[in-house]
Amino acid sequence: MFARLLSALLAPETRALPDPDAQLALAALLVRLARADEIYTDAERARIDRVLMARHRLDAGAAAALRAEAEALEEAAPDTVRFTRALKSAVPHEARIGLMEAMWSVALADNDRDPREDAMIRATADLLGVSDVDSARARQHVKKHVEKDAE
Repeated sequence: MFARLLSALLAPETRALPDPDAQLALAALLVRLARADEIYTDAERARIDRVLMARHRLDAGAAAALRAEAEALEEAAPDTVRFTRALKSAVPHEARIGLMEAMWSVALADNDRDPREDAMIRATADLLGVSDVDSARARQHVKKHVEKDAE
């Protein structure tokens, strides 16, 4: 799957990804976001695992394995634009807010809003065709849930 997805990301034109590849592309995008501030924490890894478990109905072991594969893909893959294009072709527009929520969840996992993570989220939202307003709503939704979980 790794080689097939890397090949798809390197192709000159984007094509729709099968579901397992879309899952891996999202996981790699989340890893790239978590690494954007050059500090990849255990809290971010755990949050990525929880996002993958919730979005794809995976158990903890499968989510951790997917994240590990995504870490390798993220290191080998080209720019973020290709991940985003691949996800845009695989995810209907109305479901892309969920992608933004996943990204904000990871960005806020370490309780530090880093400008590099913010910049990556803004660029990704634009590439996915998600408005700044919808991205801000996704962030507020995630913050509200994070605060509830902390109580």
